[in-house]
Amino acid sequence: MEKREHSTMMAVNDGLLDFSEGDELAGFRLQRLEVYNWGTFNGRVWVFPLEGKNALLTGDIGSGKSTLVDAMTTLLIPANRIAYNRAAGAGSRERDLRSYVLGYYKSERGDDGLVARSVALRGSSDYSVILGVFRNEGYGQTVSLAQVFWQKDTKGQPARFYVVSETDIDIREHFSGFGSDIAELRRALRNIRTTEVFEDFRSYSTSWRRIFGIQNEQALELFHQTVSMKSVGDLTDFVRRHMLEAFDSESKIEALIHHFDDLDRAHEAIVRAKDQIERLSPLVANLDAYAAEMAAREALVRSRAAIDPYFEWQRKDVLEQRIDDTQIHLDVKRTALAHAESDTAALRTERDALRQSIATQGGDELDRLRVRAAALERTRDVLRENFVRYDDIRTRASLPRADDAASFEENRIRSADAVRLLSEREAELQNSLSEIDVAIHGTRAEHLGIEKELASLAGRESNIPLEQIDIRHSLCRALDIPCEDVPFCGELMRIAPGEEEWEGAAERVLRNFALS
Repeated sequence: MEKREHSTMMAVNDGLLDFSEGDELAGFRLQRLEVYNWGTFNGRVWVFPLEGKNALLTGDIGSGKSTLVDAMTTLLIPANRIAYNRAAGAGSRERDLRSYVLGYYKSERGDDGLVARSVALRGSSDYSVILGVFRNEGYGQTVSLAQVFWQKDTKGQPARFYVVSETDIDIREHFSGFGSDIAELRRALRNIRTTEVFEDFRSYSTSWRRIFGIQNEQALELFHQTVSMKSVGDLTDFVRRHMLEAFDSESKIEALIHHFDDLDRAHEAIVRAKDQIERLSPLVANLDAYAAEMAAREALVRSRAAIDPYFEWQRKDVLEQRIDDTQIHLDVKRTALAHAESDTAALRTERDALRQSIATQGGDELDRLRVRAAALERTRDVLRENFVRYDDIRTRASLPRADDAASFEENRIRSADAVRLLSEREAELQNSLSEIDVAIHGTRAEHLGIEKELASLAGRESNIPLEQIDIRHSLCRALDIPCEDVPFCGELMRIAPGEEEWEGAAERVLRNFALS
């Protein structure tokens, strides 16, 4: 039969059992302990009000005194370090966290009568809650600690999460009404002001210890050792083991030795690095100079490649301007030709009329008029040609039309200024052209030298500069010895097959040695 007799907790307010009469309720004290589905406390919320005072817990054997003590211990100590039911003098494996969550209350044998199995009050669809409310009257602070357990499978340890709230919460109001979804319970608890939910005991313990002002875990270890203690054998050994922190001097000395070794190795590495930097600095400078020369060479190559397109573009602009000018001049000539043809036709008509008049009347006056008319025609043609030329030049120079002598003189002054400016611009362009010709000549000479070097490299198996090769040839001719007997070091070295990607780096690093 299920045991329904449980321990009785009495707040000690009467005169016979008042252990703390007259004391200040200083520090955090337990106000009440609540359990739901914990051990044999099954099916409802059990509340034990202490109101921050000392209390006496009594009851028959098996009534649940150790169950309540283990609930309080579980709130403060990791479950894997607790020896459950030690207050009742039980063995180390008689109870565990799983037995409290499932509510084992008796053992019975199977049908064969050989194997005993534990009988549980609850299954995997139930959950358990233990909650303790602590209050510090001196500061008016209230802290609630709670843990929620549920069984995911029939053999493993219960799943759980932890709650720390700086307000007064209880199981009936805050840990119910969420159905079977534990995640919904988590969300509801997180919505409570100043309440945190944790998934591991370390974070949970750090949070409430910060609020309680417990800086050292030694205090909790002492609580764990004394909460269910029956007797103390050796008080000195107990104080040394549980109340004093151990000091491992050997590990400190070993750490100092390792630290010294690390510093010594670091010093040697720094000295070695400085030496390497000093040795490599000239090489870095040579590489920088080489990079600068290569950059300058690339700039000259790009400039040389851009010369022809640049001049073609300039030539195109000049030709387009010349075409426009020619078209304007052609239009002017065509207009003048049309006017001349019109005037010629009129004069021919007048001439025919005069001839007819002469034929009918005669006289010296007519001859004189004829001579004068011929002279006027020649003058007219010259003036017309001059006017057409002037108008053409005026139009191209964007000058206003000259209808009188004043405007004509003004155009003449403007034209003189424009001629002077154009002459200066022409001189500047001529100077720029001369500078470009000089640059082209220098670039062409450098190009010929590079092509000569490339041609020499194409005919040789090494990258030894041509100047060095010529020096060797001169020495060998002077000494009358074959060039093959005086090789450069670079001609005797080869990159191993499969390592060709390192050829460029090796040539740069070993250049001075290769030329010896």
